[in-house]
Amino acid sequence: MQAEAQYALLELFRDGGIMMYFLVLASLLALGVIIAKAYILFIAHRESKRLLLLIKGRTREDSDLDSTIELAEETQGPVAAIVSSGLRRVRERGHSDKDIEKAINTTGSIELGFLERGLVLLATVANVAPMMGFLGTVAGMISAFGAVADAGQIEASLVAGGIKVALITTATGLTIAIPVNIAYNFFVTRIDRLILDMERGAEKVLELAPPSPVK
Repeated sequence: MQAEAQYALLELFRDGGIMMYFLVLASLLALGVIIAKAYILFIAHRESKRLLLLIKGRTREDSDLDSTIELAEETQGPVAAIVSSGLRRVRERGHSDKDIEKAINTTGSIELGFLERGLVLLATVANVAPMMGFLGTVAGMISAFGAVADAGQIEASLVAGGIKVALITTATGLTIAIPVNIAYNFFVTRIDRLILDMERGAEKVLELAPPSPVK
């Protein structure tokens, strides 16, 4: 039964024509990004929530900056990077709130860029896969009508092959695009939640920073 299923898939791949190679390549690239991005965002979300809970009750009076920085440096994720960067500036003294905010914003931009890495590829695959499938459709129909023109008459057997190619490539393109688009939207939602956590981490850094001296 399994051998028959494998043979059927190979037959569909062969009947789909050259466009199937590009579609399979696109699907493999998207799958690799989805697996990597799912793991990265899972770890980042879990560790960020844990860090925010650990530093939630700390105040400027009873907080040991060194222990908080050490905790942040031992934690993975964008929130930990922001907390670590901001508190290091606080520990150095002499820095104004603007300097601390600048360090936080710079680190946040870097971390956000890392979180969004790969999303462009997913969006590209989600948009291009159906277009490649439609291109295969057009190629199949051209082949079918070319066969009819060469034969000088319309017969089902002449156009069946071209129409089959058209249907296979269209179905394959949509089969790839739909889950990739779902994954893309899911990752965007997760990143939006992490951005909120990053903002909470930045607020906590400013809470732990001593007040700027009044000039």
